[in-house]
Order: sequence, then structure tokens, then C-alpha cells
Amino acid sequence: MIEMVSRPYATAFERFAVDRPKVLCLSADLTSSCEIDGFRDRHPEQFLSLGMAEQNMMSFAGGLALAGFRPFIHTFGVFMYRRPYDQLVASIAYPRRQVRLMGFLPGVTTPGGMTHQSIEDISVMRSIPNMTILETGDATEVESICEAADSIDGPVWCRVLRGSVPRLFDTPIKVGEMRELSEGSDVLVVTSGICTEEALRARSALLSAGLSIRHLHLHTIKPFNAEALLDHLNAVRYGVVTLENHVTEGGIGSLVAETIADAGIGKRLVRLGLRDTYAHGGSRGYLMRYYGLDALALVRGIERLVGAEFGISESDLDAARVEAVHSLVKAEGL
Repeated sequence: MIEMVSRPYATAFERFAVDRPKVLCLSADLTSSCEIDGFRDRHPEQFLSLGMAEQNMMSFAGGLALAGFRPFIHTFGVFMYRRPYDQLVASIAYPRRQVRLMGFLPGVTTPGGMTHQSIEDISVMRSIPNMTILETGDATEVESICEAADSIDGPVWCRVLRGSVPRLFDTPIKVGEMRELSEGSDVLVVTSGICTEEALRARSALLSAGLSIRHLHLHTIKPFNAEALLDHLNAVRYGVVTLENHVTEGGIGSLVAETIADAGIGKRLVRLGLRDTYAHGGSRGYLMRYYGLDALALVRGIERLVGAEFGISESDLDAARVEAVHSLVKAEGL
């Protein structure tokens, strides 16, 4: 059984920030929805509410960082780059301010539909100079995201999971590294975020079908260790499948494609993710199935890569977790 951890970010951020007076907690009027309401109540001297004014919040955070503070901005990811893009670039990225952008509800982890789903944030952040990108895939990574982000001399974009989060790993995030979750010689599978759990669901069925899978989990998306990926690519027979909670353009599928092209390696690539579409509302499980982001979609992608069918159905996969669609905290917790 996978251990489930309730609100790991709430505990981790408070533990991290309480003895670091230069760390400031900024909220854009989604305080409880980003699990920092307890910190606000117990440590008001380190908490600032900027309201639903994200453009001002970016400029304000840049000024705080210039003054020697280390602001952690908390809001839904989509509100942190679509609305205030100019301020994010001019006040934070360009001057390399030590601002930590904690973006909640990555991809289809919310039923809130297009307005709440940050599906192209990695594409945007990868194109911004000076920006580091981290993504959490389990409770351990959520618990270590603050230390990892704060180790960077410059701005950091973080895709943060909230609520009830599974514990898949025993070790914290190490910036710049990738996790090798299984060795194999047939197919390389590269996943990040919530898609890693889906790949783990498919592992035993693929093994039973006689396929040897090498599985990498990425928590550091920028900077990206291309040399390490090339070593793994050269160790497999057929090629690589990427699976991500993001559009296929600009995310980890693009990272792998660029790495293959730059190195001139003749390996096939199948990219799985949101394909030139916005997602509608619904539960996470439903959306992952509908848009081809789940374990069965990965199996079908691997079948396309190797040119064979393995007869694997949903019943052959490890059980999926079923989560409540709506937040138990507040309506805006979508």
C-alpha cells in the first residue's frame, strides 16, 4: 500500500520558514487553498497578503528580494504566469531575484477547467532566461521543495502538489539530478509529476508482457541533465516514451526531443501529454484517461514505439487512486 500524506506542503513550509526570518510567505488570496493558512495564523510577522493582484505581487516580490528577503509566492500556478507575465520577467527573472514561485494545481490536478489549469507553464518558464524549474511528484518531494528552491541563486518555478499526496520516494529532491526508478534495456520511460505514479501502475503489467523498462522521474526540468539522459537513451533498444501532465510542446517531451536531435541519436520518441488542447472540468482520474495521461495511455504509447501489442487492459494495471473532486477546505479550492 502507498502511504498517503495529508497536506504535506503545509507542514513542510512552516518547518522550513519558521527559523528563517528572511523568508516571507506571500499569498494572492488563495491562502487556505495553498495550505499556508496555518502559517499565516501562527507567524503573521512573516506573512503578507497581496490580494488578487498578481501583477503587483510580482513587482512587490522583486522589491523584497532586492532588499534581501526571500519571498515565497503562493497561488494557483495559472494565475502566476498568465496574468503577470511582464512583471514576472522584468521584476524577477531579468534581475535574477531570489523569488520562489510556488504554483499549485499543475495541469489537470484540478476540475476547474481551463481558467485554473496551468498546462503550458513549463513551456513558458523554459523560455525565460535565469529561471529554474522544479516539479513535485510525491509527498517527499513536496516536503523538500522549499529547501531545494531556496538553494538556487535566482528565481525558481515550482509545480506543487497539495491535499492528499502519495509517498513514492525515500529521498528528497536533489536539484539537477533525475531519479532512476527502474533499470531496463528495451524502452526508456521518462515521466514527471503525477504521471510518474501512472507509470508505476503500468510497470508490473509491462514486465509480465516481457518488456524491460528503464524509468526516469524528473523533478528538475531546468537545468536539465542532457548527458545523463543520453546515457540512458543509449542503454535501451527501442527508444523513449515521455508522459507528462502538460502540453506535449515545450515540456519534457520537447526536452527529450531536443536532446536526441542535438546529439544526432537515431532513437524513436513517443510524446504523451495534452496534444494542442485545453482540458475541460472533471476529476483527475477522468481527465487523465480522457486526454491520454494515465497508465493505459503509457502502455499504448509503448506499443506504438515497439510496433507490437501486448494485450494489456485496465484490469491488468495496478489500481488507480480515486480522489475527491472538490476541496474540503473552500469552494475556491478547485
